[in-house]
Amino acid sequence: MVGALFAVALVACTGGSDDAASEERTFELEAKIQSLEESLETLSDENAALRDEISVLRASLNDKDTRIQELEEVAAKLESAWPDKREWSEGIDEKPSSSEDDVVERTARLAEESGGEVHYVEHPGRGDRTVLVTPVGFAAGETPLVVSLHGFGGDSTGHAAYVPLHERVNADGFALLLPNGVMNAQGYRFWNPTDQCCQGGKSGEDDVAYLTELVAEARKVKNFGPVYFFGYSNGGFMAHHMACKGMLGLRAVASLAGTSYVDDASCAGAPPVSALHVHGTDDGVIRFEGDESEPDPKNDGESAFYLRASEITARWSRKAGCDWPEHFRPYSMLDLDQHVPGPETQAFRLDPDCAEGITVELWISDGSGHSPGYGEAFVDALLGWLLKQK
Repeated sequence: MVGALFAVALVACTGGSDDAASEERTFELEAKIQSLEESLETLSDENAALRDEISVLRASLNDKDTRIQELEEVAAKLESAWPDKREWSEGIDEKPSSSEDDVVERTARLAEESGGEVHYVEHPGRGDRTVLVTPVGFAAGETPLVVSLHGFGGDSTGHAAYVPLHERVNADGFALLLPNGVMNAQGYRFWNPTDQCCQGGKSGEDDVAYLTELVAEARKVKNFGPVYFFGYSNGGFMAHHMACKGMLGLRAVASLAGTSYVDDASCAGAPPVSALHVHGTDDGVIRFEGDESEPDPKNDGESAFYLRASEITARWSRKAGCDWPEHFRPYSMLDLDQHVPGPETQAFRLDPDCAEGITVELWISDGSGHSPGYGEAFVDALLGWLLKQK
């Protein structure tokens, strides 16, 4: 249609001439126009196909909007607090911490923004400061204290951003102590969960004494009830070690991606304590199946390093007078790790035959790594377990 009209116009412009050259030129132009029309139709079809593909992509992105928003919120929260990850093969949870005052003040700001009352506890020996967060409705002699320990290379700010217990102080009625380990020669903060010094490049800091004294100083600020320890990675090792040393007033310990050493000497004679061990099956740093690859010079060169997940719970079960079976069913399936689809965590519990008031649990997160994508669901589950251990 367009070609015909264009041809008529051309003829009109030539005054109706029967000139053969003019007619030939007209036909050539008609052919070109027809070719262009066909090309336009092809492009139109291709554009329609592209529009369909774009619609599919948009629909797919819309399904991810919620997840993207969550990630953006986490990124905004962690931007100033959470350090970049180092190579996991180095066994470093986070990059070297900034100065002590900077870390403490940033930790305090996080707590204040969540509505907690911030206090500073000074250790009499080291002279450092630690952030203590108390709820507005504090009950003297009853409000429990949770001591939350960062991983190797981390600090209290990054740890609080990763597992934000400070946001729940008022809602759940507990106090929170957020200590910082000392730095090694490379500038990485750490906890020493052993009775020996200089292990793995670490110094011989007596962190059992340090944390025990720090809790005692915190009690001078407020009269707490029971004490609970929670730790991530190296902090998880330290939480188990505090239980091994039988800290006075310690009611329960919970560990995420941190176990204890094969050598049981430091735990000999430890009183029973409620324990929760949380571990991902794909943890490439502190392996779920443990690591007994390092020779132990005290045992004729036999390998002895850290326990697999099931053995640490078996250890605490034995101390409570009950046996952790090799095979039994989970009592619940939990959806905790946002990086793994569906309810990925099997929760196992052993308490009927244990010492009165003692509960031992193992949460196995299938497909989770060393730093699972935890959010409110994990904080809910963790605090729900800790604060039930009366």
